Amino acid sequence: MAKLQIKESFSMAMISLRANKLRTFLTLLGIIIGVLTIIAVVSVIQGLNNYVYTKMSFYGANDFAVSKFSMIGTSLKDFKEQMKRKDITLTEMRLLRERCASCELVGASTSTSRTAKYRNQSLQGTEIRGVTYLDHIIGSVIELESGRHIQKDDEDHSRYICVIGSDITEKLFAGVDPVGRWLKVGTDNFLVVGAGKKKGKILGFSQDNYVRIPITTFAKAYGSRRSISINIHTASQEQMVQAQEEVRTILRSWRKRTYKDPDDFSFQTSETFIQFYKTATSGIYFAMIAISSIALVVGGIVIMNIMLVSVTERTKEIGIRMAVGARRKDILFQFLIESSFMSAWGGIIGVVLGVAVARVITAATSMPSRVEPGSVVLAIVMSTSIGLFFGLYPANRAAKLDPIEALRTEQ
Repeated sequence: MAKLQIKESFSMAMISLRANKLRTFLTLLGIIIGVLTIIAVVSVIQGLNNYVYTKMSFYGANDFAVSKFSMIGTSLKDFKEQMKRKDITLTEMRLLRERCASCELVGASTSTSRTAKYRNQSLQGTEIRGVTYLDHIIGSVIELESGRHIQKDDEDHSRYICVIGSDITEKLFAGVDPVGRWLKVGTDNFLVVGAGKKKGKILGFSQDNYVRIPITTFAKAYGSRRSISINIHTASQEQMVQAQEEVRTILRSWRKRTYKDPDDFSFQTSETFIQFYKTATSGIYFAMIAISSIALVVGGIVIMNIMLVSVTERTKEIGIRMAVGARRKDILFQFLIESSFMSAWGGIIGVVLGVAVARVITAATSMPSRVEPGSVVLAIVMSTSIGLFFGLYPANRAAKLDPIEALRTEQ
């Protein structure tokens, strides 16, 4: 009996929706826009997160770096304190090579930026990275398109040679093999011995606008009074944890830190960079989703308003239904079914359009997007819930109408 009553309420709701197509469309429109906005925003955020988590793996699973500054949770006060730390030096890198048993490979790097020139072509903002001969196989691995990597002999003799990124190859050596040619970086000339493979962009910034030179040459050309980053590779993640403890012990001893003194250096892993990204963007993403959700609430208010108008217009119809035996809960179910069904359909259409908008954004801006099935289900459940919540007041108002007064209503 209960199933029959629900089926009848559903049937009456569908008849009403079909009879008022414009009203149904306007009601759907609010939910569609709300769900569309949320799905598009969430899809872009999820795609961007996935992209960044992949691309920001500057260090391999078994790699880490030791640097002067920390990237996570650095307040202005912390930053000022870290500025007082001693620079990390090549002497400390060599010390770790000698004493750290769990460290399989130990390299180092430091950087600045200059303008790179070849003949009448130039490229500004080029990263000049001084590296050890091991650095290309630690952390962010550099693969070559042609030529060779920096060798130990180059580092020992401070040779003016370099390995360049694909941006340099494409923009300065267009149609020409760069290997064996001289590239002017700032005021110095470097012989190109290798050309790296293209790595692409991350968050709009190119990873290929670089010139890698021996770290000893870097010290001669740009000065040695700057802190370096020590890059370390281990055999496994378990060994990486052990290596960090060894490195901490060796450096604290070398720097004469007492047990009361905090570390005056920081460790960085791939997780460090991802955590930094999360910290930097979580507030922005929350605000974007919150603002997008306002559209869904507005859609719910539209449902409530139109359903109230519908109750007023159909007062006599409600009175007739009550007169022929419909109970208050039947009327309540009918209007709740109308509002939730419209919201659910609006949610489905909004999901489809939201995915389409996300794809268009990806095609137009190269900003990645990713649609998670969980987000789709959640959007439809949310839209249906919005319909139920905002449809409850009009439905309750319709159910509480006095049958006699309702029948007297002039339409």
